[in-house]
Amino acid sequence: MGKKQKKTTRRNFLKNSTVAAATLGLHTLGSPVIQSAWGANEKIRVGFIGMGSRGTQLLREFMKQDDVEIAALCDVYKPYITRDFSQVDQRLIKTLKGKKIPKMGEKFSGKVARYKDFRRLLDQKDIDAVVISTPDHWHAIQSIMACQAGKDVYVEKPLSITIHEGRKMVEAAEKYKRVVQVGLHRRSSETYQQLAKDVPAGKIGKVTVARAYRVSNLYPNGIGRCPDTNPPKGLDWDMWLGPRPMRPYKDNITPYMFRWWRAYSSQMGNWGVHYCDAIRWVLGEQAPISISAHGGRFAVDDDRTIPDTMEVIFELPSGVLLNFGQYEASGGPALISGEIEFRGTLGNLYAGVGGSGYEIVPSKGGQFQQKEPRIEAEINKAPTSNRNLTNAHIRDFLDCIKTRRRCRCDMETGHRSTTFAHLGNIALATKSRIEWDAKNERIVDNKEASKLLHYEYRRPWTLG
Repeated sequence: MGKKQKKTTRRNFLKNSTVAAATLGLHTLGSPVIQSAWGANEKIRVGFIGMGSRGTQLLREFMKQDDVEIAALCDVYKPYITRDFSQVDQRLIKTLKGKKIPKMGEKFSGKVARYKDFRRLLDQKDIDAVVISTPDHWHAIQSIMACQAGKDVYVEKPLSITIHEGRKMVEAAEKYKRVVQVGLHRRSSETYQQLAKDVPAGKIGKVTVARAYRVSNLYPNGIGRCPDTNPPKGLDWDMWLGPRPMRPYKDNITPYMFRWWRAYSSQMGNWGVHYCDAIRWVLGEQAPISISAHGGRFAVDDDRTIPDTMEVIFELPSGVLLNFGQYEASGGPALISGEIEFRGTLGNLYAGVGGSGYEIVPSKGGQFQQKEPRIEAEINKAPTSNRNLTNAHIRDFLDCIKTRRRCRCDMETGHRSTTFAHLGNIALATKSRIEWDAKNERIVDNKEASKLLHYEYRRPWTLG
């Protein structure tokens, strides 16, 4: 049987099997009912949408997989499509101080299609899966359209730019029976997988506080101040903006610096979602019940529209305060060790020590209590498998494409974790304490905050 005929047979098998499962009321994802139709040596053909800093990192990790064939690349900036660093506008290199613009120059084994419009990539019938690493405000539209086109999806965090988008993305993945992996790669950490079992079992007693911080001192100039100007040659600015309102171009919006513009991203979404995901997973939580936030632009003088200093407190149903701090006007570690602190009645656990290990510091009794340590100190070194979590996350995605099982961070999981980030931003924007109804995904009795659950897209873009 020829290669082309074999691929067609496999795709028809998967399509027909999915239809049969739906008819019988079976759910193909998360179930072993549908077996793989992939040949042992058959390649998964992957297209990439968004070829900047993170897109390039993902491209190179996918290229390391023996069962992957790079099929297509897409970006609104021409040098990222041609993979030619010499074509990058010197203005951007100067603004970013030579960072976050990939050097590119990859060598591909076969023919790779190049597109400026992601819709043309999705029209390519021989693509099995797409990787989406565009700015946050594009994730929902592109992921939903990819599901509609019959592609499996690896989409970077944060999953969406609004909570409404996230729920629509979940519905699309379910409707079209697509395998989806959201790029919250701590889900592929053996250490966090073990902690998600041990901490609820009482390893450090009852946890009442969990904390994490993003610390990066951007004082005094941050992302700088740039005048409105013409976009660099080769950049389709209208397409970059997509569903967001038309506005003049600035050199400190794209590439990469969109992270400091509320219309396109946030540091709560960029970094906070990683930590909120890991914390809620380890604690066995789905969503907060209340949220409050404080912060603002206190010290950094730049064009940003997000805070340089921010503190968010999420109250969880089991009786835990989840604290996230964004400190971009000061430096130095916020925790004594690791990236996340879990404070229990018996001791404190610091996760992310030495890469992805953990450390336990015993607690002694306080006032009116016995003074001796309540548990033994412990240091657990990171396993070798934790050295490249992105690679492990990609491997899980590819294996799930073949088996049709749910990924470690499927669309629902990614949506629930991304919701934390959005609620933190909404609480700060409205300067209000938010009560959250997780079952119905609505803000209780707060019209001003409820307005921020979504926004009106610029034409012609819709959620499909």
